[in-house]
Amino acid sequence: MNYAETITTTAAPEHAWAALANVTTYPRWTASMSAVEPLDSPALAMGNRFRIRQPGLPPTVWRVDELRPGASFAWDSHVPGVHTVAYHRVEPEPDGTSRIDIGIRQTGALAWLVALLTAARTRRYLRMEAAGLRAAAEAAATAASSAGAAGAATDDNAASTGGR
Repeated sequence: MNYAETITTTAAPEHAWAALANVTTYPRWTASMSAVEPLDSPALAMGNRFRIRQPGLPPTVWRVDELRPGASFAWDSHVPGVHTVAYHRVEPEPDGTSRIDIGIRQTGALAWLVALLTAARTRRYLRMEAAGLRAAAEAAATAASSAGAAGAATDDNAASTGGR
């Protein structure tokens, strides 16, 4: 079974990636996750594991098995009869915005049964995560812009007072 969601954000790719790569903050911007607990380290790194709690689903351990910093990552989980891979990609657009692709692929002898039981929830959660990710990326871009403006104002003030 395959599920995918694509969303565009006004945030530059580096801001979209910053939001995407900070996996422990996901519950702050999507109601589809109630907790993301690092089991090895909070860093998004190859082999690191995270226990994710989602409303209406059993807690699941995900292991990072693919990572292209600044561009994409995937993590996978295994339960008897089902192997699930969740992928996350940030692609720059020519106008400086970003396209974000997220999705889930489920394979295995029982994937059809999991799909039968959870397809609607999976689609809804992907939509929630994409919308939350867009908001988090745009908030990161706004914060970076504000920090840059504050730094420029401080620099201008120091220059006008001779650095005093």
